[in-house]
Amino acid sequence: MLRDNFPVDVFANRLRNEASVERKIFTSVIDACPRIATLRKAGRANRLDQLLTNAAWTDAALTVISMELPTWTVRRLAYEDGKWVCSLSHQANLPSVLDDTVDFNHSVLPLAILGAVIEARARAYTCLPLAQSEPQIKAQPEHVFCCDNFA
Repeated sequence: MLRDNFPVDVFANRLRNEASVERKIFTSVIDACPRIATLRKAGRANRLDQLLTNAAWTDAALTVISMELPTWTVRRLAYEDGKWVCSLSHQANLPSVLDDTVDFNHSVLPLAILGAVIEARARAYTCLPLAQSEPQIKAQPEHVFCCDNFA
């Protein structure tokens, strides 16, 4: 379980078992996304709602990425061995060998994208930096000396 009661393994397994895209799949994933819920309350999710109404599943899945995970980008969408592979990257400027990507595969493209969103959201919330406390030292400019040896 993650913050906001987001069960990653439940969502991922549910997506893996789906054979086709349905609106209820999207709504269950979207309902678990706090950022999209906030944007909906502000009236800024009209495009997503239109895409869902028109059954534009791939565009809707890509819009979910941009709304819920704005710092993540699609690094790779490929069709390999009868499955779509979606790779999301938090640092797309790194070479792929060095990048820590999130990958999800499914036989249906929008479900592969949604699965990657779920995995990336899980990583975003489990890898939050811990607050670090540093000792606060007051600088005393009247007692500052240069200790470098220029000889």
